[in-house]
Amino acid sequence: MPKRAVMTDKAAPAGGPYSHAVVAGDTVYLAGAIPARPDGTRVTGSFAEQAHAAFANLAAVAEAAGASLDDAVRVGVYLRDFGDFEEMNEIYQQYIRGEHRPVRTTLPVPLVGFDIEIDAVLYIGE
Repeated sequence: MPKRAVMTDKAAPAGGPYSHAVVAGDTVYLAGAIPARPDGTRVTGSFAEQAHAAFANLAAVAEAAGASLDDAVRVGVYLRDFGDFEEMNEIYQQYIRGEHRPVRTTLPVPLVGFDIEIDAVLYIGE
């Protein structure tokens, strides 16, 4: 099965030597998206501002791969403070809307310098 790496200047730069996404057959693997702008500056401020920025990055990478977040079959959400869970759920529904909701794992993790990171797996087959 052929695979291809995806990089886009419409999302924050990758934080290391990895791709924004990899398309392998009918599956798109999106790397973790954090609250940063396409120029690399971090979005600070409220949890909501950070969450919207992270979801916008994830959506931009999905689009660059020829898909959308509505194609998600699995989403991983990583929160610095699990107290943000309810607010994240409200924001999540603005970005993940497909007819068939994906599975999701939400975990508290010791993120440093930001409050949320999100990754996803998309299916773009028939």
